[in-house]
Amino acid sequence: MNHTKEIRDFIITNFIFGDAAALQDKDDTSFLDSGIIDSTGMLELVMFLEQTYDIKIEPEEMVPENLDSVNKVGQFLSRKLAKTAGAA
Repeated sequence: MNHTKEIRDFIITNFIFGDAAALQDKDDTSFLDSGIIDSTGMLELVMFLEQTYDIKIEPEEMVPENLDSVNKVGQFLSRKLAKTAGAA
């Protein structure tokens, strides 16, 4: 399942305050490099993912490779959910 829209909507609502044009067709935009999310915002994103998708994100998973763009978060979430489903 592709959760990209939910992730994008969360970022637009909580970090760029409804300015959808800032991310339109730019799902590879780095949150950190572009200043969309800072370190505190990254924790907010992690809490959103954990609460919304009933997952636990480990400290070692909180790296830019997993959480620094809409696409990276979507791919990470898909892997995490698949792993969780496989363990159940």
